[in-house]
Amino acid sequence: MKTYSQKPTEIQRRWILVDASEAPLGRIATQIATYLTGKYKPSYTPHMDGGDYVVVINAKHAVVTGNKETAKVYYHHTGFPGGIKDARLEEVREKFPERIIENAVKGMLPKNKLQAERMKRLRVFAEADHTHAAQTPEKVEVK
Repeated sequence: MKTYSQKPTEIQRRWILVDASEAPLGRIATQIATYLTGKYKPSYTPHMDGGDYVVVINAKHAVVTGNKETAKVYYHHTGFPGGIKDARLEEVREKFPERIIENAVKGMLPKNKLQAERMKRLRVFAEADHTHAAQTPEKVEVK
């Protein structure tokens, strides 16, 4: 018996729609990461990027539990000495609500050469309207 390996011509991508206001941030991020990697498909091959496109709406209304609204801190470094910057979740939600979902999903994807290509297929929108109606994404319920 031979091990199946997916070929680039066999990749079929779907468009998935996820509402971020339905479940906690971590559950949504794991579900999105699964769709981006394509691990739920029987044709999954680790070295091929066979995942789907994911459209996330209502990022501004993402649900977090406990005191994460004030306690969760996002860090980034400017590259200059002493250039570390931080922002609490409530500040990020106010200015760039898309980054909440993007950072959570990026942290759950494998750290390899396919990560950047998978992140390009993630489209996040702050409110309920999105620009991908022509692709007819199928709505997926997050449990």
